[in-house]
Amino acid sequence: MGTAGHHLLALETSSSVCGVALLSSDGQAFRLRSLSHDATGEHAERLLPMVDELLEQAGLRRADLDAIAFGQGPGGFTGLRVACGVAQGMAFALGLPVIPVVSLHAAALRDDGDEPIRAVVQDARMSEVYAAVYGKAADHPSGWHTLHEPVLLDVSDVLPWVRRQARHWARGNTPAVKLLGDALEAYPQMLGEVAVADASRAFDDGVILRRGGPLRACAETVAQLAWHAFQRGHTVPPHQAAPLYVRDKVAYTTAEREQGRGGNPKARPALAIRGMTEADIDEAAAIESAVQSFPWTSGNFRDALQAGYGAWVACEGGRIQGFALTMFAPDVAHLLLIAVRPDAQRSGVGHGLLRHCEGQALARGLPALILEVRPSNAQALAFYRNRGFSQIGMRKDYYPKDRNAREDALVMEKKLGAGHV
Repeated sequence: MGTAGHHLLALETSSSVCGVALLSSDGQAFRLRSLSHDATGEHAERLLPMVDELLEQAGLRRADLDAIAFGQGPGGFTGLRVACGVAQGMAFALGLPVIPVVSLHAAALRDDGDEPIRAVVQDARMSEVYAAVYGKAADHPSGWHTLHEPVLLDVSDVLPWVRRQARHWARGNTPAVKLLGDALEAYPQMLGEVAVADASRAFDDGVILRRGGPLRACAETVAQLAWHAFQRGHTVPPHQAAPLYVRDKVAYTTAEREQGRGGNPKARPALAIRGMTEADIDEAAAIESAVQSFPWTSGNFRDALQAGYGAWVACEGGRIQGFALTMFAPDVAHLLLIAVRPDAQRSGVGHGLLRHCEGQALARGLPALILEVRPSNAQALAFYRNRGFSQIGMRKDYYPKDRNAREDALVMEKKLGAGHV
């Protein structure tokens, strides 16, 4: 009973809205159908019935589908898992590819303004936002490409972050940025004087900021982005589909609570990052020894400081929780070391240090940050990939292993400046 042509199903549950869309093409014309329901906590019960209802409206069966897309986030953890799980389950059963779509990109497509740069800020709770930036690109199928991958920011950091990076995003043009997303509604104080929809402000540094609407991703724009990816063959098998998480951790586990660690780890004392000094070397070396099989020595740290490498420590309550060292070359920043003491891991310290290193590289006008990581270090690989790094090469026999053995190093890179797709 199916109809000829291509049919793509899209699921979007990164916010309180549960949405499904069906994009059909006969090669000449497109038809986009959708259903949505705004009810937090009902995604798991609503999603599949809405899929079946939409297919019935179109006169299609599940077997007529060619691919399944889902909004992978960032967003509400429960909603993201629902959309990803349903997409994987249907794709496994039907033998179809899956197309993960960044939900913030889907939100950016909903605005109809003419500003060349759109920064999407979505409420991440706990006075934080998920943020990503998109720029007009005539050569990109969707018309908008990624200028900055999704990151997690404190509400108070949003305005300084936009002003600091706007010139990089603008590529020498007037740095005019439009902010949109539901965080504008959740945190009206975020942009200071730019407090009214469509209000704009020109700053002394030449940055022009305009306030957009509290838009969220929807299944229709997820379907549109997924269609472009499908046309180019940018799909993944079901087992590789995964939500996009940019927050290290939201709550302590039951076991951690039994050990006396209660509440929300994000509510711990404020993390302060400062330059590493000679007095910090022994404590930094102790952290390095606690987490590495072949650690740097105190002498190595001392040499790095004397060589002028960027070196910082992250402190909470006067105690050093972690450190990072970066070498700044003329054309790229090289993250040499980053380590967090074992009892402070997965609490945001590593993310904070990494963000600091990225900011230092951007302040020096460097377009990318590179690093090496062991292929066997699955936790580190996941950490870097979730923060926008991708593999660009391999160094053979780079790391010492055991006895006379050596281990390769994966070389990973994150683009920091404008033009990153």
